[in-house]
Amino acid sequence: MKRSLLALLFIILIVALPARAQRTIPPGIREADKIDAQTQQNMPPPANPHRTIDLDKLRHDANELASLAQSVPPDIDQTTKGVLPKDLTDKLKRIEKLAKQLRSQITP
Repeated sequence: MKRSLLALLFIILIVALPARAQRTIPPGIREADKIDAQTQQNMPPPANPHRTIDLDKLRHDANELASLAQSVPPDIDQTTKGVLPKDLTDKLKRIEKLAKQLRSQITP
């Protein structure tokens, strides 16, 4: 009975050792996985993909901005005479909006 029990334990030990050996991960691989995970965390997010700039729209907006900007000084001169042009505030708002659009189109 002792012999059969020892034989059974020996067989279980022989079968269990290779199974355990397959599940363990060598320390070098564990360290490499840790370093890889840290590197992934420290990497900055990918840069914005190349944005395509619509040059025709850019030129159109720039020309409109220049035109509006040139029309403001005469309107300001009228305000010094006590006359406030009706569309001056609209022009200034449009100038601000165009400037923001142009800036956002050309800056990354």
